[in-house]
Amino acid sequence: MKPIDSPWPVPRTTTIDLRAWLKRATQRLAASSDSAGLDAQVLLAAVLEQPRAWIAAHAEASLTQPQLEQLETLLEKRAQGEPLPYLLGHWEFYGRDFVVAPQVLIPRPETELLVEQALDWLRRFPTRRLAADVGTGSAAIAISLAVGIPGLRVTAVDLSFPALQVAQTNTRRHACTGQVDLVQGNLLTALAGPFDLVCANLPYIPGPLLSQLEVARFEPRLALDGGPDGLVWVRLLLEDAPRWLAPQGLMLLEIEASQGETALAAGKQFFPTADVTVIADYSQRPRLLKIQS
Repeated sequence: MKPIDSPWPVPRTTTIDLRAWLKRATQRLAASSDSAGLDAQVLLAAVLEQPRAWIAAHAEASLTQPQLEQLETLLEKRAQGEPLPYLLGHWEFYGRDFVVAPQVLIPRPETELLVEQALDWLRRFPTRRLAADVGTGSAAIAISLAVGIPGLRVTAVDLSFPALQVAQTNTRRHACTGQVDLVQGNLLTALAGPFDLVCANLPYIPGPLLSQLEVARFEPRLALDGGPDGLVWVRLLLEDAPRWLAPQGLMLLEIEASQGETALAAGKQFFPTADVTVIADYSQRPRLLKIQS
């Protein structure tokens, strides 16, 4: 039967092939996504449990009614703005696949710079093998470091117990339970250290701006709200750092692109004798506060 071009939802008696579905889905998502075509392909691949290349090679294949109904549900959620990673239940970060859920922040490509800097430092200093990941969320940072440095021991801390449950799933998924210790706590206040390396992707969005941002509709506010200027949690961590940061240790803290000068000043305030710098990302925007004690 030839695919028809009736409006969504698709009638229960309709037969539709992959090409026709992709066309309709792309049109449907165009108003809510800047990557409507890609989103449609990813959703279709997830439901069919096939790679996107397979879909391109089998464009004439027909969808079953259960597949259509599942796709309709996902499309409706995506059209309402729900992030693709939450719909899929997983997302790639630093070349690895991580389970994600609404209890944790979605891992983003800009955070990979932090991982690259941390791995580079750890490889240059092979005796420094105690690390902490503060505000671990899905544990994407902690696991990326543990997989990259087999002898590393990482304490992954988060205030949210539901987030730690997601993190536990990921440590098992990547066989890192022997390297990554999950701890519920507020920053590092319950831990003594010392830590050679401390990484943190703390909430850094100014609280007053959250109501204006799409990200705040679905991702956990606890992982986003950085207080009035976005640096409340960063300052609290820095203030406590002399207690648990090992001599000649390293801190890497992700920041928002507009916070370069303010974060640099905060770093120098709490570490006046340290080497404090701000590292730009690949778009030449401030991204990391780096403190070498």
